[in-house]
Amino acid sequence: MHDPMDFRGKVVLVTGGGKGVGRGISRRFLECGAEVVICGRQAPATLPAAAGREATFLPCDVREFDQARQLIEALIEGFGRLDVLVNNAGGAPYAEAASASPRFSESIIRLNLLAPLNLCQLANRVMQGQPEGGAIINICSVSATRPSPGTAAYGAAKAGLLNLGRSLAVEWAPKVRVNAVTAGLILTEQAALHYGDDNELAQVAATIPLQRLATPEDIGDTCVYLASPLAAYVSGADIAVHGGGERPAFLDAGKAQ
Repeated sequence: MHDPMDFRGKVVLVTGGGKGVGRGISRRFLECGAEVVICGRQAPATLPAAAGREATFLPCDVREFDQARQLIEALIEGFGRLDVLVNNAGGAPYAEAASASPRFSESIIRLNLLAPLNLCQLANRVMQGQPEGGAIINICSVSATRPSPGTAAYGAAKAGLLNLGRSLAVEWAPKVRVNAVTAGLILTEQAALHYGDDNELAQVAATIPLQRLATPEDIGDTCVYLASPLAAYVSGADIAVHGGGERPAFLDAGKAQ
């Protein structure tokens, strides 16, 4: 019986795959036998590696359409196919909505919504011509479905990405499946910048029902599932990987008095 998690012979592109969540996603696909290509503006100090193999790096600023087009062309020239696209590159620094400049807001929308849209289009053109089609996975955020103070433009962009995926799943079926992973709080090498020191991290983790932040590999596991034959009938879906979400504040409000 064929192992549905055997990705040997498959080619996977993970944007921003050299660090953080993208690195965890890349490692999971490498463990499953896939040829993994990562991209970014600069090559990481070390490439993601697993099972005695490592990813291939191609330079690309995903915000620039010409570079994105050249990325897909180089990938096809080197590997001959594209089976899975994981739109992971994204993010935003803290900025209050009242004072954020138009240029800043536009750059956040371009990185977190328009860049994934452009890559989806480019990947779809390849996948539609392949007998087995392909799978696209957009990494979203809980910021898309709850208030996102300090990162309002980012939350709005991720909300747009969720809706975009649902629309593309209808337009591009049956050859290409499009899904989203809504990620919660994640323990990456930059977690301290967002959540504080170890003591503060523990306090944050205590607010999550599963009592811990996600690891990059937790997100990678979900991506591997969505790209696999086990998810052959899953398209236009949004899988929340957030440890149970956030405990409603009203449950503790009375106790605090």
